[in-house]
Amino acid sequence: MQASSTNDARPERSALRAFIERHGLKLVLSLALGAGIAWLIARGGLPLVPPRAAFAKVRWWTVAGYAGSLVVVHWFRAARWRFLLRPIGAVSLRSVVAVSWVSFTIILLSPLRSGEVARPLLITRRGTVRGWEATGTIGAERVIDGLVLSLMLFIALQLAPALSPLPDHVGDLALPVAAVPRAAYAVLALFASAFAVMGVFFGWREWARRATLRIVGLFSVRLATFMADVVERVADGLRFLPSIRLIAPFLVETLLYWAANSLGVWLLAWGTGLTTVTFTEACVVVGCIGIGILVPSGPGYFGAFQLSTYAALAMFIPEAELRGSASAFVFLLYACQVVWHLVAAVIALGIDPDIARSEPRLAMQTTSGPPNP
Repeated sequence: MQASSTNDARPERSALRAFIERHGLKLVLSLALGAGIAWLIARGGLPLVPPRAAFAKVRWWTVAGYAGSLVVVHWFRAARWRFLLRPIGAVSLRSVVAVSWVSFTIILLSPLRSGEVARPLLITRRGTVRGWEATGTIGAERVIDGLVLSLMLFIALQLAPALSPLPDHVGDLALPVAAVPRAAYAVLALFASAFAVMGVFFGWREWARRATLRIVGLFSVRLATFMADVVERVADGLRFLPSIRLIAPFLVETLLYWAANSLGVWLLAWGTGLTTVTFTEACVVVGCIGIGILVPSGPGYFGAFQLSTYAALAMFIPEAELRGSASAFVFLLYACQVVWHLVAAVIALGIDPDIARSEPRLAMQTTSGPPNP
């Protein structure tokens, strides 16, 4: 019996060792970044865990209401992917939602966003979609999301009545609040450029393939062929672009996703005592969080999430409130999102239990070239 137990333990130790070898450095860096940002926030007098007095004005039913809004938010966030996948393979709506909800949780918990590969990995076992094409759709989704979000943030910044002059600090941190709108405009320019590049990449994919063969072929013909095939397959994932019947409903559901997100944040802000926060200011908060978590941080976006939320609120509410009711808002906003991601993953595994039993692999094998990663 003891020998059998020892043998059973070996695969577990081997799997743990493989995980540490593959992700150990990323995990250490991610934890260090998250701890560093958290230390800065605490040093700046902005509580990560607020005192009991900060919750005195909380209307607790709004916390339940915000949690309910997250169901709507994550439904649209996941389900809209079906429009991008439709030209490249058949996948059921159930699988699209289940794979997405599990993947969103993996991304949340993984170090340095390394879980981004989960969706293309998992979706290849749920239908006829191949991995590189799925990767192309996810890249396009990220670009469109970034463009929509940065446009929403730009418009909201023009409409929201900010403090004048803007503070030159957030709490006790020497972080000028004026840097927030400047960063928003830079991100808008970045995603607008990325969207243009995406269009060129799709329209000129034959040129991209030839350029890859020519440049990489100077070093290795086999590697050049492999990479050229990858470029072509990723570009195939953008086949939804010319179809108004696919891009239009995707954009509608994307707008509903971000609108529901902002409405939920607005409700929670009001429910935690920030009664002066308007809907446009809630849009600013959502936009700043979206930009803030693009920066590498701890698992769960810990640190970056809180700092970007505090920085957004500092544009509209006085410092005393920032350390009081706002700290309860930031805490509950973050806690609800983390808990919902975990619950959503459990629901997804109930909807499609085969996900937990599958051994996903990225269907990227080419007829010639290196084997799959």
